[in-house]
Amino acid sequence: MNFASDTTAPMHPAVLAALTAANEASAPSYGADDWTDKVRALLSDIFETPLAVTWVNSGTASNALALSLICPPTGATICHENAHINRDERGAPAFFSGGGILRALDGAHDKLTRQGVEKELAAQDRDFVHETPADALSLSQLNEAGVTYSLDEVSALCALAHAHGLKTHMDGARLGNALAFLGCTPAQVTWQAGIDILSLGLTKTGAGGAEAIILFGDEAARLNDLEARRKRAGHMPPKQRFVSAQALALLETGLWLDLARHANAMAQELASVFTTCGGTLDHPVEGNEVFVRLQKPQYETLRAGGAQFYIWPDGSARFVTNWATPPDEIKAVRSLLS
Repeated sequence: MNFASDTTAPMHPAVLAALTAANEASAPSYGADDWTDKVRALLSDIFETPLAVTWVNSGTASNALALSLICPPTGATICHENAHINRDERGAPAFFSGGGILRALDGAHDKLTRQGVEKELAAQDRDFVHETPADALSLSQLNEAGVTYSLDEVSALCALAHAHGLKTHMDGARLGNALAFLGCTPAQVTWQAGIDILSLGLTKTGAGGAEAIILFGDEAARLNDLEARRKRAGHMPPKQRFVSAQALALLETGLWLDLARHANAMAQELASVFTTCGGTLDHPVEGNEVFVRLQKPQYETLRAGGAQFYIWPDGSARFVTNWATPPDEIKAVRSLLS
């Protein structure tokens, strides 16, 4: 019963098969291979627009390199105070941008609000040399509380950012889970809503390490700049085909969304178990994460029974389901708490 993170899950068998197939012969290096060409075209179809894309192995590299394109060393990125880029990436956005800082705002359920961002932007003076103005806005979808931004919320925040001259980034480490909940298309929640750059994560959805940086619209013309940054940072895999092959296995048939739907369904079942047993949910369950407050003896019972999870800094417990979570594990939790 490993609910510690969706990164604890194994690779999906289709991903392993794709890696084996990609290993049968030699291929050009550094992304000049057929797998990378194919996944680039496939992503254009999935997102219903021309785009530029490159690949890295970690979400941190994806976020930080993406932000380095739109946040200069003298600027700031607005994000939620609990955003992964602020809490969990050890200053990587500042490192990759050469000094750009994060301006962290609050908001219920780890969501930025239009009012909060508007207040922050209204208070800044870009002409005041002693100030660090915002140049970028970053949203997490699914966010760090396991909650989604609606299409209207993404559109409103992006429109506000663009009106003040900011570029927009989306941390989509769990985008598949958000799409499964929202029931919308990838295009609708990204570039059609105003997102300029997307960090698309597949590692949490069945891959072994496949994270894309996707540039939409005018940003697509900056691919060479991004590639230079990726190379300098040491995130240009020589055998790029093995990353692209993983992505193809998940994206080609829509498998990534099927796996996300399963993880979401398991989270809903788990949340139901907790509330039936007297637990209180801290956030709506809109993806594959459940934040719950139980009694201390209940936590102890779960751990003694083999369940792995994290106690969050706010005192709640985070349980994360994944593509491989079997219904029997949810039943086991119910049995332990009954």
